[in-house]
Amino acid sequence: MSSSAPAPSAPEGRGPVTGPAAMRAVNRSALLGALFLMATSAIGPGFITQTANFTVQLGAAFAFAIVISIVVDIAVQLNVWRIIGVSGLKAHELGNRVLPGLGWLIAALVATGGLVFNIGNTAGGGLGLNAMLGLDATWGGIITAVFAVGVFVSKRAGVALDRIVVVLGVVMILVTGYVALVSRPPVGEALRNVVLPEDVSFLVITTLIGGTVGGYITYAGAHRIVDAGITGVDSVKQISRSSVVSIVLTGVMRFLLFLAILGVVAGGAQLTGENLAAQAFQSAAGEVGLRLFGIILWAASISSVIGAAYTSVSFLTTTRTRPRTRNLLTIAFIVVSATVFALLGQAPSTLLIVAGAVNGLILPLGFAVLLWVAWRRQDLLGGYAYPKWLALLGTVIWLLTIYLGYQSLSGIAALWS
Repeated sequence: MSSSAPAPSAPEGRGPVTGPAAMRAVNRSALLGALFLMATSAIGPGFITQTANFTVQLGAAFAFAIVISIVVDIAVQLNVWRIIGVSGLKAHELGNRVLPGLGWLIAALVATGGLVFNIGNTAGGGLGLNAMLGLDATWGGIITAVFAVGVFVSKRAGVALDRIVVVLGVVMILVTGYVALVSRPPVGEALRNVVLPEDVSFLVITTLIGGTVGGYITYAGAHRIVDAGITGVDSVKQISRSSVVSIVLTGVMRFLLFLAILGVVAGGAQLTGENLAAQAFQSAAGEVGLRLFGIILWAASISSVIGAAYTSVSFLTTTRTRPRTRNLLTIAFIVVSATVFALLGQAPSTLLIVAGAVNGLILPLGFAVLLWVAWRRQDLLGGYAYPKWLALLGTVIWLLTIYLGYQSLSGIAALWS
């Protein structure tokens, strides 16, 4: 190679890369950011609401639903990250290659769903600041949106995005872990229910899957690695490892939150009303517990505002879109979400649960496109021989998501009524 050859181009939002060691460091940072982006996008207000409601409903038996959802989520994300990562094309771009216009249909569904969820995320941020500092919830939501906009105003938005989601994710896990210890849950009973569940609910499993890998969340991490330039066959191992870790992180947070609330319920506390999680944290640790809940809810909300906006806009752009244009569109998306929230004032917890369940019904469509690429469109993967076992596993899980979605239809109708 000539000494005058240009240095490798830097991933979006990052400075110049001057050598292999620097490139590896940048890739590690971007992969860490991508996996936390996926995880923290999933851990939003709906995630907290679902976990609290279902823990109260099922008790220790909820542990089984959590584990099943984690297994399904890993199979989904392994396929999604690898197909998108190897191809270097985002999900809607692949959809348009498979069938012209199909990708834009998926983009419209995901972006619309992302906007609805972001209104709820903004509302969650307001409630979090209210619980943490006593601020008016509407103003709290607006402040949350302003913080989120600040991430994308930065000239190095990519770096800011990766770092902020990592910090928020770590804070949520540590604080929830502390409350789980304080509440003294019956861990043995929970572990027994992982293997021998006392109750199994298809609606709950479907809702968890929809809330963790449904809608925009499915593609958050995978689209981030494309924007960061971590693509191609050479990156397969890194991509696959990160996809699994992202789901494991989400599962750890879910299980810790479940244990924290289970300890309170098992101790005899009666949790009723809209905000069961806040009641559980206050019951476990008093006024401090309520403030800690505010921290968790706000961190979950702002990370989901960021994730929903970033991923939804990634469906409205392509890999050729300039980073500055993408950032401006993301800022506009957050502003629109915050404006609608300010006009509505709140997002009821029942709607958040229903939205998660509906995401479980939408999931099969986009996943089907990616699996078609894995099975039939090797040309879109640069000649990469996609592992048959992984495609087969993905297909089995795809059929399962259809079945679970069908089973949940009556449950969703019941929630609406």
